[in-house]
Amino acid sequence: MKRLLKVFLVTFMALGLVACGGGDKDETAEKSNKITVWAWDETFNIAAMKEAASMYKDIDPDVEIEIVTMSQDDIVQKLHTSLSSGKIDGLPDIVLIEDYRIQNFLTAYEDSFAEVGDIVDEEAFDEYKFAINKVDDKIYGVPFDSGVAGLFYRTDYIEEAGYTMEDMENLTWEKYIEIGKAVKEKTGKDMLTLDPSDVGQLRIMMQSAGAWYMEEDGETVNIENNQALKDGIKIYKDMIDAGIVKQVSDWDSFVSAFQQGDVATVPTGCWISSSITAADDLSGKWAVTQIPRMEANADSVNYSSIGGSGWYIINNDNVDTAKAFMKDTFASSPELMDTLATDIGVVSTLKEAKNTESYEAENEFYNGQPTLKMLSEWSGEVKGVNYGLHTYAIEAVVAEAVQSILGGADIDSTLKDAQTQAESAVVN
Repeated sequence: MKRLLKVFLVTFMALGLVACGGGDKDETAEKSNKITVWAWDETFNIAAMKEAASMYKDIDPDVEIEIVTMSQDDIVQKLHTSLSSGKIDGLPDIVLIEDYRIQNFLTAYEDSFAEVGDIVDEEAFDEYKFAINKVDDKIYGVPFDSGVAGLFYRTDYIEEAGYTMEDMENLTWEKYIEIGKAVKEKTGKDMLTLDPSDVGQLRIMMQSAGAWYMEEDGETVNIENNQALKDGIKIYKDMIDAGIVKQVSDWDSFVSAFQQGDVATVPTGCWISSSITAADDLSGKWAVTQIPRMEANADSVNYSSIGGSGWYIINNDNVDTAKAFMKDTFASSPELMDTLATDIGVVSTLKEAKNTESYEAENEFYNGQPTLKMLSEWSGEVKGVNYGLHTYAIEAVVAEAVQSILGGADIDSTLKDAQTQAESAVVN
């Protein structure tokens, strides 16, 4: 018994020393000075993060920032795989997430993301961004780029059709179609491109009226009785019936259509500007104005959005270091946004950035217009909507419904069926 008691005491003391040693290690361990970031698009998002990292070296040279490029689809898949299993060890400290997707992540994995209300001043950014990066008034995202929509157009084609730049201001979609018919008659050019599998134009039209595929709660499917959607589909059909549309099937054919001069306008997000200005020989032949509004819908305005994203911090042991970095860069720095505006054409949602030198500058390519200033001002007028959890799943159903309607199907009965299909598609 004495021998057993002695063995027990020795074992107990050894275990106690191990436990104490582990506790001492946890208490004295230094926080990591390395931040890992995931994002997509080397020429835009990655370039922006690299500039922020370079800027932060002057603030805290001890922090190392590793920036990893991967496709948006891969980021989405890896996040879902890790977060659904409860394992965040393999995830980055900071990740870029598209505005259309973030509510899905926050609703399913809210505890896996860090609150950033202590480093993000909601009043300092465009209001519409906070319709999607919050849960129960808690802020989880640092707003990044604006997806504000603009109507980019060829001034030479418009003038040949008998219109001026002044005529392009404050348009309705109905007037837009009228001008498109004149352009087609006088120049032989189509007014715009449309991709049957991509109904992004409907997103622009819906948000201009403060509506979406989901109700305000972000969970209830809103198709059958969505008047803004119905109005948008009618305009979509009217454009095709007017014979002013060039059909495209992918991104490359979309871009080549306006770069080669096949269409007179490009109604989409501000991020398209870099592709438009890539055609140097067309400098001075382009201009930009507000997106048209839906005349038949009293809630529709000449401002909308398509795309855009925000930075989100994973709730791991490195939160403090990641938040300190974001606080001094994307969350507050007009100097950073000024640089990004000049280097890669970012339209920031940080209000203070709109008063910087780059935003005031005239753009020779766009007939001397201060395009960044214009787009940033329009961004502040965009109506906020809750994109909810299932934008792309619902849109796949809507795209099929639109094709049926274009083929002659009744809009009300088709959208009623689409409502049922969408509700089945989003059942968890």
